Amino acid sequence: MATIDKKSVEQIVRAVGGKENIEAATHCVTRLRFALYDESKVDVEALESNDLVKGQFSSQGQFQVVIGPGLVDKVYEEMITLTGGERSSKDDVKKAAGKKQNPLQQAIKALADIFIPILPAIITAGLLLGINNILTGAGIFFEGESLVQVYPQWKDFASIINTIASTAFAFLPALIGWSAVMRFGGSPLLGIVLGLILVHPDLLSAYGYADAVSAGNVPVWHLFGFDIEKIGYQGQVLPVLVSAYILARIEGFLNKRIPDSFKLLLVAPITLLITGFLAFIVIGPMTFAIGNAITSGLVYIFDAFPALGGLIYGGFYSMLVITGMHHTFLAVDVQLIGSEGGTFLWPMLALSNIAQGSAALAMMFVFKEQKSKGLAFTSSVSAFLGVTEPAIFGVNIRYKYPFFFGMLGSAIAGVVLTLNHVLAYSIGVGGIPGFLSIFSNQWGIFFVGMAVVLVVPFVATMLYGKLLNKREHTSAVKKSVKSSAKLVETVNDKEQLTTNRNEIPTDVLAIVAPIVGKILSLDQVPDPAFAERHMGQGVAIEPSEGKVFAPFDGKVALIFKTKHAIMLEHATGVQMLIHVGINTVSLKGNGFTSHVETGEDVHAGQLLLEFDRDAISGAGYSLVTPIIIPDGQDRVERVEELLHGASNRREEIIKVNLKDE
Repeated sequence: MATIDKKSVEQIVRAVGGKENIEAATHCVTRLRFALYDESKVDVEALESNDLVKGQFSSQGQFQVVIGPGLVDKVYEEMITLTGGERSSKDDVKKAAGKKQNPLQQAIKALADIFIPILPAIITAGLLLGINNILTGAGIFFEGESLVQVYPQWKDFASIINTIASTAFAFLPALIGWSAVMRFGGSPLLGIVLGLILVHPDLLSAYGYADAVSAGNVPVWHLFGFDIEKIGYQGQVLPVLVSAYILARIEGFLNKRIPDSFKLLLVAPITLLITGFLAFIVIGPMTFAIGNAITSGLVYIFDAFPALGGLIYGGFYSMLVITGMHHTFLAVDVQLIGSEGGTFLWPMLALSNIAQGSAALAMMFVFKEQKSKGLAFTSSVSAFLGVTEPAIFGVNIRYKYPFFFGMLGSAIAGVVLTLNHVLAYSIGVGGIPGFLSIFSNQWGIFFVGMAVVLVVPFVATMLYGKLLNKREHTSAVKKSVKSSAKLVETVNDKEQLTTNRNEIPTDVLAIVAPIVGKILSLDQVPDPAFAERHMGQGVAIEPSEGKVFAPFDGKVALIFKTKHAIMLEHATGVQMLIHVGINTVSLKGNGFTSHVETGEDVHAGQLLLEFDRDAISGAGYSLVTPIIIPDGQDRVERVEELLHGASNRREEIIKVNLKDE
């Protein structure tokens, strides 16, 4: 395991507001999770500049700092040592964070806490169902026939896979009951039993309820003069959720009032009996009707206005992820699958994952700094596999435009899917593997939607990002040139130049190469601000050694703080910019050594700067060095660019034709 820099850990603690701002802290596989007293005290810039930190975001009352697998354990241990704080569990942090949430946020968090623990079972079931459908779907490999029809020996193999896969969905109320009762503070075992009660084989399956109503043969219990429908709640979410809440409250009430010696005999039986009767008499019928009404309403909207529905849900699903409200729709997806046999929401979710991943991947080509490139790549891979939080919070939302272009691509794909009524028969499999959740006869149109979310966000983000980089870089260099000129006017009295310019009887200034290397045209510089000559005329040199020498007698007009560039002024008043490498300002001076200072007189051949070619190249930056005569100088009439191929510091590379004073 990598060695941890204690100072970097100390910086993380300071950046989150210091140890006095930490109410509780824990960690998961990849990140530190904080419950902070005041998130406004977080120094985001300090976190982003920390070498240990790969990203940060706030979600559901927790401030999370992404470190990476393996390393996060050691960082957490070092942090606990430094702060003297107590180790907290994930539940401790969740409880502390939950205190700061409003009722709606708490309700959404409760749903998330219930459905996230059972997602592995649902994802597994979805993947296995996908394999089964590949084997049994007609027209995938053979026209009009399935694989098992052509090769009957695979039929029972597919049947066993189907049995294994469908179990999680057949007994989904038991999984929800377990997770919900545990979340509400009751006994998880009673939650499992409650869920199984609601899908008991003696009950009429919810899937056959509509046919039984049409035939007029719905079975009933006769209870004290009332007829109670004897139906199960397969594929239903609300009945088991509400029943689980009631069960946990009843169990808690009884546990407080029944002596310990009688609890084993009384608490569980009384709790299950009361909850069971309430579930079949009141809770089940009411929530069954509410659930079906919600389902019917959604189906009507997407049937009547498919394009609008796809545009809104497909486009804004990423916004739901930011607020945490996306967990609410897990229950809706399950309800749609149970009532309608498929969900039109999950396919859009899967493509939204890919869209944000595609935008994050494009940022890898926009970023100049290697750490940011690495974060963009790893977070995009995560999004392509169905987990978008690293891409959204670590990259896209921080720069805004990739997040917007991800939404745009997802919205277009949502329209494509809903107009063609694409459905998923299971949930849990998102991102690129999400096609396994889609009915096989709709794979074609789903792949069209996938192509949209791969291409549109990627191309739009990369083009816009490159344009922004070009504008920002051009603006920065022009600002630097302007500030250096101003500095020369105010700091360097022109009468103090080594040679009185009035005594120089020349109309041409010949400039020799300040660096040994290959001379290139500015067109070959990998930066549009220089290549398109926005800064001025000149040439570029690809260095063969890491030294910069003065090409003439003159003065240092400006040495940049990051030491990557220097502005010189000749006795004639002509200024020249030497910019070592491209985007090397991001190195913040690392790899550069300056031997002169602003305002210092220099003579031709004097060593001005040294730079570490290996360090600059190793950081991913080009060494190509533009030598520029900035535009807008009063004495410059015309600039001639002399390209010889190689330079040895005696070669003339630029001729500046001067105007008469």
